Amino acid sequence: MPYHLGGNKLHDKCADRIPNNSFPGGDVFVNGKNFDALQLATRTLWEVKANDLEAYNPFILQVEINKQIEEARRERALAAACGFNFRIGVRSEAHKEALEGAAAEFKGLIELMGWC
Repeated sequence: MPYHLGGNKLHDKCADRIPNNSFPGGDVFVNGKNFDALQLATRTLWEVKANDLEAYNPFILQVEINKQIEEARRERALAAACGFNFRIGVRSEAHKEALEGAAAEFKGLIELMGWC
């Protein structure tokens, strides 16, 4: 039985509702990493960031954005090594802008999850 790691219900709900998610209800293990979702038709692996960054103080916000960018670079490389595309889902425009501002290479790869 597939399942999500981490135990964050909001995060899991957002991942399960990614359009055309081939495996809702669980993570997808690829290249040693549990990704939040897979759109098999387009060979796209997803990572969901359901943080409420607007509540973070500026210092913690910068630490969290740096951490997420570092993780995303590693995750994108793991996905690409197996021939998958990579996307990041976020809950707010501010989160999207913060990630894109910190790492321009992610422009176009970060989706605002209106379904979340």
